[in-house]
Amino acid sequence: MYGWIWRNLPGNVWSKSAQSVLLVLLVVSVLLFVVFPWVEPRLWFTKVTVGR
Repeated sequence: MYGWIWRNLPGNVWSKSAQSVLLVLLVVSVLLFVVFPWVEPRLWFTKVTVGR
């Protein structure tokens, strides 16, 4: 999969490297700001209560 992405990015090695870094940052930001906040309330282990 990474080879396919690398082959399909336009430009030389330096521009492909910059585009790869931007893609990684984009994926990480979507995960942190969209996916994880949506999933967090649905996790079973976040509803922990401690009582006597």
